[in-house]
Amino acid sequence: MDFTNLLAERTELMKANAIREILKVVAKPGIISLAGGIPSPESFPMDLFHELSRRVMEKYQSAAFQYDLTEGFIPLREQLSLLLAGRKIEAGPEDIHVTSGSQGALDAVGKLLISKGDKIAMESPTYLGAISAFNPYEPRYVSMETDDHGLIPESLEQTLKTHRIKLIYLVPTFQNPTGRTLPMERRIRIAELLKKYDALLVEDDPYSALRYDGEPVPAVKTMAPDHVIYVSTLSKIFAPGLRIGFYAAPEFLSRWLVLVKQGVDLHTSTFNQALAAQYLEGGYLENHLPKIIKLYRPRQQAMLNALETGMPREFTCSPSQGGMFLWVSGPENFDAMTLYEKAVEKGVAFVPGRFFYTDPSQGHETMRLNYTMADEATIETAVEKLGAAAREIIG
Repeated sequence: MDFTNLLAERTELMKANAIREILKVVAKPGIISLAGGIPSPESFPMDLFHELSRRVMEKYQSAAFQYDLTEGFIPLREQLSLLLAGRKIEAGPEDIHVTSGSQGALDAVGKLLISKGDKIAMESPTYLGAISAFNPYEPRYVSMETDDHGLIPESLEQTLKTHRIKLIYLVPTFQNPTGRTLPMERRIRIAELLKKYDALLVEDDPYSALRYDGEPVPAVKTMAPDHVIYVSTLSKIFAPGLRIGFYAAPEFLSRWLVLVKQGVDLHTSTFNQALAAQYLEGGYLENHLPKIIKLYRPRQQAMLNALETGMPREFTCSPSQGGMFLWVSGPENFDAMTLYEKAVEKGVAFVPGRFFYTDPSQGHETMRLNYTMADEATIETAVEKLGAAAREIIG
């Protein structure tokens, strides 16, 4: 049977995730991966899962295996409210809804808000997963300018002045792919612009807990709460396979987002939510997060050092104080795809930066490097190989 004619028109915009395809190369023996955007298994609290499971069984019994509210498991929402309070975000349990990973929240936002041809304003570069989530709903993307400190507010204002924007999507803290963080003064200005133009921001915040240096910066949600859907996750600070994401949105949008989720999966796994509730309620995150920081901080520093000494002087790295990635730019007209192919020959994989742009003409000289999945010595070896490949290309 020819199934091609059965496909909906929207499937033309549903492309294979480029990073997932690159990870197939990483699976080959002898390849050092700087490509995946995934937490290290060493960061998982493996020693806690037996205890957490025991607590869940004792406390919730069969309720942990039953259908539950679409909005989310109430004990978890209560704990997430406290977690967000620590981030200076005022959101009661009734304001927080749980999704199957933050990706589930992004897809729900797309399904609810995006009609064919709607304009979505995004950083350039931006998170590839957001593009994948929004693409099936056929938006038009408006790229906004960034520098080493993230989104340039003047570019946002110009975008809002000249386009009818349905929503803005940003990752303000330790952005994926660049690792950059919006400074306080820019956040204040962005919040002012949201209010001035009555615009809606989707603020994606998966990485802010992974800070290795400097002081935390408040979420934009704290400055313009009625204009922001704040999306976050426990994937980077608990376990990604449990698929616990969550959001806090204006009440009107929350009600509709619940209806969207009801049509997708009814609710996120009750047992997994119960595990997360116990993880937070028992104070385990407070004890475990410093261990994650202790694991990742020297890896980031090792990569920064290796890039400074091992890459040709024509390459620059954006500053970053946390997260999981560093963003490297080559000289003008450099082709990172050519470097990728040569690096793989030498046993190193990374993600060429062009995949993080909605405009295919941009980002050809850039690359995203992940440091969470390799130890310091391996990172040094990988960057040395990467530098050798770059020198062969640029002479």
